Amino acid sequence: MLYRLLLTFTFLCSTGSLLAQRVISDAKIVYKMELPPEQLQMDAMLEGSTFTQYMRGPLSRIDMNFNIVHYTYLINSKAETMTTLIDQHGNKYLIRAGKEQYQKDLKQYESIRFEDQSETKKVAGYDCRKAIGTMPDGKTFEVYYALDLVPENKQYNRRFVNLKGIPLEFEIITKTGSKTRVVAVKIELYPIPASYFDVPKTGYKEVSQKELQNM
Repeated sequence: MLYRLLLTFTFLCSTGSLLAQRVISDAKIVYKMELPPEQLQMDAMLEGSTFTQYMRGPLSRIDMNFNIVHYTYLINSKAETMTTLIDQHGNKYLIRAGKEQYQKDLKQYESIRFEDQSETKKVAGYDCRKAIGTMPDGKTFEVYYALDLVPENKQYNRRFVNLKGIPLEFEIITKTGSKTRVVAVKIELYPIPASYFDVPKTGYKEVSQKELQNM
């Protein structure tokens, strides 16, 4: 009898944990970006930069607003394509990445490994667990992910394809090796209009990645 009660209690506990997790297909998450002091010293206009993540099924959009330049990434995990939009003082460029490039990038992100830590804290009202991400080159970064928010589309942000929840605070390693901290300040779970993920047909000059670098 005691054994059966113990089994029932264990089942209820594990079931309760599973039920607490919410699979998210549509969301808008607004983050503030805490840039390294050296970056702010170089350009004070970068202060107040934001990072906004949109999700809708297999579609994803990331807006990175650095005030002086705005980047938008439109990701379609079903078609395996990504389009990058750049707006710098009205100079607008569009770069397309096809299936081959998408899969190449995804393979690199799939190599990132996350290891849970004991620390937890609340971010934007959600309980989050700390994890350490280790990149293929050995560099590490911190992330706090929501324990009860699980993305339906694991590739909504390919950087976190191996993470067990939606990150609400994380570090981005820049090309110089410094780290930018990104912290969620607003989370909205509602159907996102499909138009948010449309690739513009006009207003942008389409260039290749190499052409952009040469500019």
